[in-house]
Amino acid sequence: MFTIEHEFDATVITLIDEGTTPLREDVSVHAFASSITLEQWDPRNDKVDKITLSPEQLRDLAAALDLPEGIYRSKP
Repeated sequence: MFTIEHEFDATVITLIDEGTTPLREDVSVHAFASSITLEQWDPRNDKVDKITLSPEQLRDLAAALDLPEGIYRSKP
C-alpha cells in the first residue's frame, strides 16, 4: 500500500509494508525538483535514516529494477 501527497515544494510518497512479518517501517519518498530523499524510521537507533538521490540516480535505479545482472551506463 502507498499514499501520494502533493505539498508546496515536493511530492511525498509513503510506502507501507503490508507483507508477511517481520514488517518494516514505512518509507517516505520526498520528490523535489533537484533531489529525491528516502526516509525510514530505525527503531534500533531511535532515528530516521535518510538517503538523498539526484533525479539521474533515481532514473537509473528505476531502470535497474527491470534489467538483468550487468554493468550499464544510461544515455544523457
